[in-house]
Amino acid sequence: MSTRYRIVLADDHSIVLEGLRRILEPEFDIAATVTDGRSLLDEVERLKPHAAVVDISMPSLNGLEALRQLGGKRARTRFVFLTASLDVALATEAFRLGASGYVLKHSAAEELVGAIKEAIAGRTYITPQIASEVLENLMSQPYGGAGPGLTGREREVLQLLAEGKIIKEIAAVLSISPRTVEFHKHNIIAKTGLKTTAELARYAAQKGMVGDLR
Repeated sequence: MSTRYRIVLADDHSIVLEGLRRILEPEFDIAATVTDGRSLLDEVERLKPHAAVVDISMPSLNGLEALRQLGGKRARTRFVFLTASLDVALATEAFRLGASGYVLKHSAAEELVGAIKEAIAGRTYITPQIASEVLENLMSQPYGGAGPGLTGREREVLQLLAEGKIIKEIAAVLSISPRTVEFHKHNIIAKTGLKTTAELARYAAQKGMVGDLR
């Protein structure tokens, strides 16, 4: 009997999650579905699935930052990003962070199934439309990250600021003091040279941390 691999689905649109479930259930066991990056962290650590199919742009914590934070804690879990974005820079960063696949949402269902199977087998899949450019970037460009020297906590604060959360709300989400949030915001402003929340939001969207990338 063939192995039924367990996967987690992450997308902030419930209709997308239901569509993915219908497509993937014949081939895989759907261990969990989540709608934000923090829930994704919890479920990957708890369930240790074979693969996670993840949108890049999700509230609270984006897909790239979730992968970054999991690091070695994701054990055998392979990340396959499913997005509408043809942004080569985002795809390149995804693979630098350890992703195993990058598939477009308008691709055929068979392509996504194939990408997941390739990832579980320890191989890499890149959607053909940008594969050559992503590979060229990976070979020729140094790691750029999501910002000019921003720490992991600063990236979290930046995303939450860009989503419109106030200091007290961010403090509650991250379980830190408002004073600490203010400290991180000050550092973000100093490092990016940006001043207003609107400028920070645009910057975060450009880096794929927020916004509708579908």
